[in-house]
Amino acid sequence: MDSVGIRHYGTFTINASQPVSDKIFDLSAFEKFLHDRIKVEGRVGNLGDKVVISQVGDGKIEVVSHIPFSGRYLKYLTKKYLKKQQLRDWLRVVATSKGVYELRFYNVASEEADEDEE
Repeated sequence: MDSVGIRHYGTFTINASQPVSDKIFDLSAFEKFLHDRIKVEGRVGNLGDKVVISQVGDGKIEVVSHIPFSGRYLKYLTKKYLKKQQLRDWLRVVATSKGVYELRFYNVASEEADEDEE
């Protein structure tokens, strides 16, 4: 199938620049995880040219889809990766705008301040 006949369904960005700069998140390993886990037509490892995953900029991963693709699925896989790496207690996945997700640290300082007041 040539690129002229392929319809572009969406571009999703996962911004992990904050945890990457703090050296607790391995962007290359996360990219490989997505390559290995994203299902196309019900099968893992079937990306072909339908879904393209690449690192863009500093600490960002871009997923370009030429098939119907759910951003929630990407968020689900990101959470699964965080759990596997035991980072789920420190990082959360936040949708900042349509098709853009960001990994943010939980605001631990304010939670500790709340406990002191009780």
